[in-house]
Amino acid sequence: MKKLIVFIPVALAALLGLSGCVAAIGNRDAQRANASTLGQQLIDLKRAKDVGAITEGEYEREKARLLENK
Repeated sequence: MKKLIVFIPVALAALLGLSGCVAAIGNRDAQRANASTLGQQLIDLKRAKDVGAITEGEYEREKARLLENK
């Protein structure tokens, strides 16, 4: 019985500690997926213009904004 009384708090503490690690790893991967390079953003912008999703004017404005914020 004494072993069980000691085991339960230790197991609970380990579970809580490990759940924080898993959450941190998941957040890091999400941040990395959302971050794109300037080059990739410019390629995507050009592709949007080429397929007609945005106009030439919109393309130029957004390109200037991206290059300004680099």
